[in-house]
Amino acid sequence: MKSKTMTGKTLKSGRMANLELLRCVAMMMVVVLHFLGKGYLLPGLGAPYMDTTGWVAWLLEGFCIVAVNVYMLISGYFLSASSFKVSRLLGLWLQLWFYSVCFGLAGAVMGLPAETALDTHYYLTLLFPVSMGHYWFITAYIFLYLLLPFVGRAVKQMSRQQLQAAIGLLFLVFCLPKSVLPVRLEMDKLGYDCLWYLCVFLAAAYIRRFGVPFLEKEGRSLVLYIVCCLLIFSGTMGLRAVYIRTGSLGLMLNWLYEYNHILPFLAAVGLFAAFLKLKVEGGFGRFVTKIAPYTLGVYLLHENLGFRYRWQNWLGAARISTVPELLLGIVAAAVCVFACGILVDMLRNALMKGLDRLLCGLGFYRKLKEKIAKADELFRV
Repeated sequence: MKSKTMTGKTLKSGRMANLELLRCVAMMMVVVLHFLGKGYLLPGLGAPYMDTTGWVAWLLEGFCIVAVNVYMLISGYFLSASSFKVSRLLGLWLQLWFYSVCFGLAGAVMGLPAETALDTHYYLTLLFPVSMGHYWFITAYIFLYLLLPFVGRAVKQMSRQQLQAAIGLLFLVFCLPKSVLPVRLEMDKLGYDCLWYLCVFLAAAYIRRFGVPFLEKEGRSLVLYIVCCLLIFSGTMGLRAVYIRTGSLGLMLNWLYEYNHILPFLAAVGLFAAFLKLKVEGGFGRFVTKIAPYTLGVYLLHENLGFRYRWQNWLGAARISTVPELLLGIVAAAVCVFACGILVDMLRNALMKGLDRLLCGLGFYRKLKEKIAKADELFRV
């Protein structure tokens, strides 16, 4: 049965193919960010000289820095209309634990971890990936999901004006001051925390319920994305010029590339709104909705501590020195890592389904699943 949404078109699976396509694009952008940053392809902004390849690398960074905010906008768009599920939380935790332990141990056995000591802290990180922050994004997401029984219900009951006021207050605290003050604020976590993603979640919930009339006119959302990304890049290069000439603002060189700065957020909203109006139909739409549920596996695989600083060189990052090589390397990284991550997560999902069918023959397991289903019903709204 088709699900109803305010905008966009759904397939019979109930998934919005346009936003599922954006989910895939956002994950490829994440791969590009990690290829550029952890492949040491972004020259230091404080260096007096930067070649053309460095300039292009920072420009591409500016267009991809929206990826995490976009991913959270997608999650918030769907979560704000759904109910908290204990089964979803357990499934996510099992998926996370599978990648953390299996691939973390595999990397350790093969001697692959770089910039990470194989000590007690490493193995504790594998065993307790949420509490130890193995994947900062997943830690923030799980904390946000735990708040869903409270914020999800509140969002559904708030009026437009109430939601606007709540979002305004949150952005006044967590976004606007750091976006206008050229200083480092002690409590600024740069967007790497649950509180920032609560802001993004509420923004997505507002877009779903009430829309943004300004962005509904054709082309405006895409222009917002492009202009904000260009401002991120040009503003950063302006800060770099000031630093090279005066030696001041050294702590602010990466300022505009931080997730909770207003420019990356607005750029993410622009890209999200552009895809929200996009029509993705037919065979391509069905293909996208089939692979999109596995995109989280792409992140959990390539950001595992066992491989986090290795795969970039496997794909030739160390040999890149020209713009064509950079562009080719980025395309290769995005395609190869994405494809491998999707395939691995498909195999993991098939393995988990097979294990579930096997365990269903055990009485205690069936009772456990029944209790989890009853727990899900407690939160259904």
